[in-house]
Amino acid sequence: MEKKNRLKTVKASDDYTQIMEDAFLQGLPVLMENVGEELDSMLDGVLLKQITRKVNSASIRWGDSDVQFNMSFKFYLSTKLPNPHYLPEVSTKIIMLNFAITPDGLEDQLLGIVVARELPELEEKRQQLIISSAANNKKLKEIETQILATLKSSSGDILEDSAAIEVLSASKIVSNEIDEKQKLAEITRQEINSNREGYKPVASHGVILFFVMTSLSNLEAMYQYSLDWFIALYEAAIANSQYHDDIPSVSSTSKTISRSIYTATCAGLCLRETSLCSLCFCARAFYWRKLMVCFHPHFGSSY
Repeated sequence: MEKKNRLKTVKASDDYTQIMEDAFLQGLPVLMENVGEELDSMLDGVLLKQITRKVNSASIRWGDSDVQFNMSFKFYLSTKLPNPHYLPEVSTKIIMLNFAITPDGLEDQLLGIVVARELPELEEKRQQLIISSAANNKKLKEIETQILATLKSSSGDILEDSAAIEVLSASKIVSNEIDEKQKLAEITRQEINSNREGYKPVASHGVILFFVMTSLSNLEAMYQYSLDWFIALYEAAIANSQYHDDIPSVSSTSKTISRSIYTATCAGLCLRETSLCSLCFCARAFYWRKLMVCFHPHFGSSY
């Protein structure tokens, strides 16, 4: 994102004073990596935006002195901590973005994969619906902006301004057409979600397996599994499972996914940890089965 702006990269453990001062002067973005739960007090002036503006220049508080400042400067911080806890006095100084994987987000991604395999036309239709809805919302925003600009530029009684009336009438026609499209799109979206719902248990099961895998890092820090690796296994397992048209057959797909991911995971574990891994997988799978029996009764005898 900031490559074209000559992004400077520093580490929290380095001496970054000179790099920061140069970035202040030139207005360059800076990324500070490997930040811990405590931040250097020298950064307080930057985080609190203690900027003093003068007629033709600006300065920022940097440590115990003021440094010439370019308003184009941007500051980013990143951490590799899996679940950092920042005190309120730190949280109030920054805008925090959490890029960690959430169960809901992963479930939606996995659901898209399995539906694209089983019902490719449905998934393609869903993607087209998302694009068209975004385009319609953008068009509505443009219409709103155009109406506001027309009202602002109109002088006197707007009812006597034929050009303004023409613009507003045309905007209303387009707006009504978009509203109709959005209503039809909502009906289509409900139908698509209804058809996708039958494959949701496969995605939910995949989410459980992934988070069981990631929890193995509590045993040994070297047990790290990437999402890309998991997605590749997930797609391969779906491709190797038999194609079925009936919804109850998704339990067979879930079995194939479980076997594939369990085998691949155990291949990278020390022998003494495979039993514990098996217990985790079985416990979570049993819990998942109970949920599926509650919401999908046909799973009771097939899984």
